[in-house]
Amino acid sequence: MSLHWRPQEGPARLGMAVSRKVDKRAVGRNRIKRVLRDSFRHLLPQLAGGDCVVVARSAAARASNEDLRSAFERILRRAGALPVSPGGVTMPPRPEAHASSPPLTEPERRSD
Repeated sequence: MSLHWRPQEGPARLGMAVSRKVDKRAVGRNRIKRVLRDSFRHLLPQLAGGDCVVVARSAAARASNEDLRSAFERILRRAGALPVSPGGVTMPPRPEAHASSPPLTEPERRSD
């Protein structure tokens, strides 16, 4: 998938190009467009204003719906249309030590 993004004032708008080279069957092309429209609708409150045109490639026909959604979000973030989420973080940040609590120390190691 590729994305053409033009930031503008006003609401975000979506355009799609899914040609017969992507999938010869209309059912397959419509599935891709339906998944992208639904993903766009869910992301709309977070999106910056502007025009977004998605050009699907032939790999989109073989991709699952979840793969299409994640690829769409990834290219929107890369283009700057979506704010970058803190990716790769698996644990919440460690709370800051309070002035009343003792500082954290490493456990003592035995030397046998």
